[in-house]
Amino acid sequence: MRSPVGGAPKFLNLFHIRFPIGAIASIGHRVSGVLLLISLPLLALTLERSFSSKAAFEALRTAVETPWWGLFLVVMVWAAAQHVLAGVRHLLMDIGIGSPLVEARTSAWAVILTAAIIGLAGAIRWLA
Repeated sequence: MRSPVGGAPKFLNLFHIRFPIGAIASIGHRVSGVLLLISLPLLALTLERSFSSKAAFEALRTAVETPWWGLFLVVMVWAAAQHVLAGVRHLLMDIGIGSPLVEARTSAWAVILTAAIIGLAGAIRWLA
């Protein structure tokens, strides 16, 4: 069966598409928001348990020293930084600051790199 547009159906491979840097920053904003939303119940439970007793706090402190918890916390630090920075970028662009293409690309790079540096700083802090 032929496509209504007049050709054979095309396979769209998303891994071969080059997204503009602004799109990558925007996708990062959405991904970080979803990660923060999904992790919110776990983080709230952890906070609640840390306040329940000194023994529970010490148990959580020991648990955070495991590699999986450390990785989770580093990802959460990146997600929080990415989401806040990209959100501020979007708000500024909504009021007309940084809207020209060159400025928008520069701010997108700044958001991505700054969030990555903050995430790496969290990893270094966790490893120290």
